[in-house]
Amino acid sequence: MKTALCLFLIYLTACVRAAPLPRENKDISQRLHSLADRFQGRAGIYVHHFKKDITVSVNGDSLFPTASMIKVAIMTTLFDKIDSGLLDYDSLMVYEDSLRYPGADILGSFKSGEKIALGRLVMPMITTSDNTAALWNQSLAGGGSAVNNWLEKNGFRATRVNSRTPGRQKAWEKYGWGQSTPREMSRLLTMIRRRKAVSPAASDEMYRVLGNIYWNGAALSQIPPWVGTASKQGAVSDARSEVVLVNAPSGDYVFCVMTRDQQDRGWSDDNEGVELIRHISRILWNYFEPQHPWSPAAGSLRYGK
Repeated sequence: MKTALCLFLIYLTACVRAAPLPRENKDISQRLHSLADRFQGRAGIYVHHFKKDITVSVNGDSLFPTASMIKVAIMTTLFDKIDSGLLDYDSLMVYEDSLRYPGADILGSFKSGEKIALGRLVMPMITTSDNTAALWNQSLAGGGSAVNNWLEKNGFRATRVNSRTPGRQKAWEKYGWGQSTPREMSRLLTMIRRRKAVSPAASDEMYRVLGNIYWNGAALSQIPPWVGTASKQGAVSDARSEVVLVNAPSGDYVFCVMTRDQQDRGWSDDNEGVELIRHISRILWNYFEPQHPWSPAAGSLRYGK
């Protein structure tokens, strides 16, 4: 009996060791490494094509500022509370002037006392990256500590909210609102796509929200508009980031590009970080979809945001 058990354990171990891992394609990897090496700052890239089982990682496990990309984690924690019955997606929230975050936010133009449904409050946080909405949602989710607890519980070791979160002052000074790695941000979108974030119903709704993005001038500008995507962008003066899951004809793929310590701190369309994201998005589409060639129409950047 003991012999049979030992043989079974040896067989099981061999199967685990033999289980195929996503392979890194040398050709595409060299191209992305070259782009990162030439970047004036530090760049991180992670790519995973699910069906082709290809991955590429360039500083994929290094920490970078998320800027507004952290709003995806805020959304998942908010939906966790909704799914648990602690919040109602249709409940009316009352806006107060004390909630306003300085800037050009749509929600910041509300008058004190106006009401908005929680479901409609999620939309501007993601779609237009409204900071007032995001901070309000962060508070409704239980604060930054609650978001970080959800992340830790779900196996995210690097991704954290720093802003307005007890004990995260030093991290906030270094990374700003949030921090993550290209690999973990890709994993978070993958969880949502595979209906494994909070619940299948919550994942589906979050994926719909992530599919309606106003800021389409970087990675999304290099993907045909008829192809489904879920994405979130982030930007501060010395960092640019974007995570995208593409529902491509030949199979889904996810990628995340993050930068920090950029020399180019301008806000024009040709910012080096934005150009890097565009370049990588274009390379990946053409590489994974050779049977579906596509390029932006002349003058398209005048419509990009």
